[in-house]
Amino acid sequence: MVEPLRADAFCDGGDLDCGSGLLLILRDALAPLPAGALLEIRSRERSVAEDLPAWCRMVGHTLERAFPLDERTTCYFLRKGARDESFAVDREAARRFEWRVRVAWRRGLSASAYARNHTITVGQPASFDSADAAPSALELLLSSLGGCLAVGFAWRASKRSITLAALEVSLSARCENVLVFLGIESGGHPGLAAVEAAAYVDANAEESLLEELWEDTVRRSPVAQTLLRGVPLRTSVKRAP
Repeated sequence: MVEPLRADAFCDGGDLDCGSGLLLILRDALAPLPAGALLEIRSRERSVAEDLPAWCRMVGHTLERAFPLDERTTCYFLRKGARDESFAVDREAARRFEWRVRVAWRRGLSASAYARNHTITVGQPASFDSADAAPSALELLLSSLGGCLAVGFAWRASKRSITLAALEVSLSARCENVLVFLGIESGGHPGLAAVEAAAYVDANAEESLLEELWEDTVRRSPVAQTLLRGVPLRTSVKRAP
């Protein structure tokens, strides 16, 4: 008979994989624990089964045991090693991390954006046609917000063991004065006047809990909070080499 393990701390990673922030969360949970302490980790992401043992070997922790709790959740017991001193380093590296995108004009009113291993076709900033060869820049902005909210909500739901049957975020927006962008008028502001985002959720949870998760998702969304706060924008133009 396998002797049960008693953890000194608990961490639920939900659907996060090791490359999407799970390791930062684990380091944060391990930081206050002494060497030899046991951390219980629950995850619903399959790739963690391979990536977590490799990370433990690399940084000096020991994966004592792993077993499935149900069809989707796996429980891992990690014993903290004595030589991992990179907690603060990793956290500071995350704070300083810069996301970089390169955008190249592709003739006419379109451009290609390159982000890591992805290529995104961008149309004109604001299009009034019912169909276009590429999504407008404003549509991509709304898509970025909607994607950030949808994925953030799904992850927070997974941490609470909430099963999502369906999740859709509907967004709408209008410019304060799009005629400024078109050069027809000079007064006013060409930016968005307001954005509305509504989530439609089918899940095994009370509506009050879903509302709590949604509010927390918006509060912690990098894209939503950037739009709400506004950030300094420094621009320059240089002659291409």
